[in-house]
Amino acid sequence: MTYQETIEWMFNQLPMYQTQGASAFKKDLTNTLLLAKHLNNPENGFKSVHVAGTNGKGSVSNMLASILQEAGYKVGLYTSPHLKDFRERIKINGQDISKEFVMDFMAQNKSFFEASQLSFFEMTVGLAFDYFTKEKVNVAIVETGMGGRLDSTNIITPLVSVITNIGFDHTQFLGDTLEKIAFEKAGIIKNNVPVVVGEYTPETKSVFETKAQEMQSDITFASDVDFPFYESDLTGDYQKQNRKTVLATINVLKHHFNITEEVLVKGLLNVVKNTGFMGRWQIIHQNPIAVCDTAHNSHGLKIVLNQIAQQKFKDLRIVFGVVNDKDLTEILPLMPKNAIYYFCKPNVMRGLDAKNLQDKFLGYDLKGKVYSSVADAYKNALADADQTDFIYVGGSTFVVAEIL
Repeated sequence: MTYQETIEWMFNQLPMYQTQGASAFKKDLTNTLLLAKHLNNPENGFKSVHVAGTNGKGSVSNMLASILQEAGYKVGLYTSPHLKDFRERIKINGQDISKEFVMDFMAQNKSFFEASQLSFFEMTVGLAFDYFTKEKVNVAIVETGMGGRLDSTNIITPLVSVITNIGFDHTQFLGDTLEKIAFEKAGIIKNNVPVVVGEYTPETKSVFETKAQEMQSDITFASDVDFPFYESDLTGDYQKQNRKTVLATINVLKHHFNITEEVLVKGLLNVVKNTGFMGRWQIIHQNPIAVCDTAHNSHGLKIVLNQIAQQKFKDLRIVFGVVNDKDLTEILPLMPKNAIYYFCKPNVMRGLDAKNLQDKFLGYDLKGKVYSSVADAYKNALADADQTDFIYVGGSTFVVAEIL
């Protein structure tokens, strides 16, 4: 199979949460453990940092990778979902995994995958861990897909476990209270492995403390620590807390790696250059300014919308699309009433019909037109805009992917 055929086979033949949603969710790690054994347990072949949380996982993971790269280490980075190309999920020192490695790995293991009915995510985790071991990385930053306890990545024993924050997302899988969601994320805490928690609420703090105590793990609540301020090329307001989480994690990693102050400063300033990170408060047009951001739940959107409100503009134009299992009742009250909306459907199976989205927004007195695609909506927003307007593109990772 060519690379394109290989990727299409992965996407089409096997359950994939990114396109299918609920039906792709696995209830335990049986398949992952089976796969790890089949691949000679590559998860034991490299040092790692494990990152879970509702929001900020990608930002924290990329910042950590950038800092360790600046320190001169060979750094693996596993994140999801991708924006443009599947290979973005698996990187070493900012370089995507090669097409050849993906093709060879799939060809060698295809019959096992089919016989075991592995999901898209399980296969991808196997691919990443196999790659990091064979390429002899010094350390890999591994982001969970969803949750933690039952996530396919949860077969590693990291140097430090990181939980960024807890908010309401994927509640149909992870639970409908903050305590239940925190319990799932806390599932990445391992015996005698330190854990860093970025943000907490009264409901979630005790869940983390109980689990850390049970696992005899030192716990640090990053938001309670005073750190010096460091600039970063990731300029979203929500990055302030993510930076604190990163700094608390680096304090643990200093016991294992040589990370100087100079390295820390350079790492935080060069995240995009070092890792190729995209889609977080990313300016995609000037005059009018257009910004895209992958925030897609109330916890993340609230911060992004507050940052938009602080900008100077004449009219606010919002290009917006979501997936069909998104709980809009959490999001709609946050959306600005004075904005002009451009409704669109991301081009994935799970995309919510734009007319349906418009109807839901109308119920909250939020008005706009329906467009045939994300590109069409964005093009019209640019055409309608005065130079002093502000355009925001978001609602879903898939919406952002289509305009980058």
